[in-house]
Amino acid sequence: MGEKDHMPQRILPVPAHLPPSMIDSVKHLPTGKRLILFTRHSLRVSSDGQGFASYALPLTPQGRVLARAWGSWLATNLDYCLDVDSISSPIQRCIDTALLMQEGAGVARAVAEQALLVEPGSLVTEPETVSTVFREIGALNFINRFLARQLAGTKTPQQGAWDILRLFYDHQPEPGHLLLAVSHDTLLAALLALMQGVGEIDWNDWPKMMEGVFLWFDDTPFEQAHVHFIWRGQVYARKLAAIGI
Repeated sequence: MGEKDHMPQRILPVPAHLPPSMIDSVKHLPTGKRLILFTRHSLRVSSDGQGFASYALPLTPQGRVLARAWGSWLATNLDYCLDVDSISSPIQRCIDTALLMQEGAGVARAVAEQALLVEPGSLVTEPETVSTVFREIGALNFINRFLARQLAGTKTPQQGAWDILRLFYDHQPEPGHLLLAVSHDTLLAALLALMQGVGEIDWNDWPKMMEGVFLWFDDTPFEQAHVHFIWRGQVYARKLAAIGI
């Protein structure tokens, strides 16, 4: 995207259990952007196997260590300041991930709870109807039907993506700073598919715990902007007006 690849010399070892894709992505970060890390929460206790995880499921002790270590690694190895208020799903494991990453980074900032970041959150218009379907068909089928516009009670794909991206756009940090936005796998999977222009995904595309996408916007009004993003070591740019169409 015209930006010079940037990877400062590592000082800390890569945290154990961090998805390797995150270091692949860090290698391509530009400098001086209003950077956002939209990430799935850290390691939690197991779900029911259908991709549905109760809101009550907490981080595991290992997950707490990982979140703290990842925050420390980012603060030590990047030319970005993490001394920024975070945004998060109101679910406790997401809030805890943000707080622990801040702690690891040596900062103590507010974590603003955002209803749009709850799964399936910003994708739906009729939560009660959609919640039943979500439980019946599982997370992957839910996202693929959403992408195919085959689900009642949901927004259009474009509106679902725009609402999340508008939230990020409105919370952009100062240049050279990094905002943490912590959410769930379903929202991250849906947004990534829409930004990449993919109509169907499988489990290989599914975000792992503590895996996320780095993104930033052009310095233009939202409707005219491109979103630039790095996912699993690949750099992309999409015009916002074309996402989800």
